[in-house]
Amino acid sequence: MIEALQYNFIQNALIAGILVSIAAGIIGSLVVVNRITFLAGGIAHSSYGGIGLAIYLGLPVLLGATVFAVITAILIAMLTLNNRKRIDSLIGIMWAFGMAVGIVFVDLTPGYNVDLMSYLFGSIIAVSDNDIIYLTILDFLIIGLVVIFYKQILAVSYDSEFASLRGISIKFFYTLILILSALSVVAAIKVVGLILVIALLTIPTYLAEMYAKCLSSMMIISSIIATFFTIFGLIISYFYDISSGASIIIVGVFTLLLAKLLGKK
Repeated sequence: MIEALQYNFIQNALIAGILVSIAAGIIGSLVVVNRITFLAGGIAHSSYGGIGLAIYLGLPVLLGATVFAVITAILIAMLTLNNRKRIDSLIGIMWAFGMAVGIVFVDLTPGYNVDLMSYLFGSIIAVSDNDIIYLTILDFLIIGLVVIFYKQILAVSYDSEFASLRGISIKFFYTLILILSALSVVAAIKVVGLILVIALLTIPTYLAEMYAKCLSSMMIISSIIATFFTIFGLIISYFYDISSGASIIIVGVFTLLLAKLLGKK
């Protein structure tokens, strides 16, 4: 594996994996604590519409996915805040609509024959230098917003009634958390793909909960665990020539099972 580091695409894959792991650890903690895993899944699959639109218009794929994912997050926030009893139906509709829009735009794109499976299951070795720059900007944006609004996000996540009494806007920060989830989903597209992104957001956090004493420490531990999953998954992918996204998630699942078994003993 050390010899492979001389190749630019391997270096990019490693850097991208670390950048995505940081975002996944931070936002994954918010997703689990706020119990919005299903909502994040809806945003993830809906962003496929942005991928198809970007391909059709000749725009950067990650840019199209980001815009579409953020718009979807805002719509989901508006709909679920006013109609929580129908959350499952609303998310199912947004999920299916986003995927359908993406497929239609790809079909309408003349001469396009790139393997779309790479967006569904990840293709980390295809990460470019521009993707690295984009992921770095996303990471700084996510970290910056979480640091600036940490106290408000903490209050809303653990006790929304108390936060409301303190004058904190529940609607604004609920929407902000969903937007941050959307940004994390986009960041993870090239690494594990849209199908597996929720696993990368949640598995490290479930493990971090066993050791963390507060939300900030959970974010840090989750990021470290996600980084371990990514690096180890890349090593397995390299030696056995299998999908990197699947390798990363399998490492995560087996680590979680092992931790739970040892925890019981």
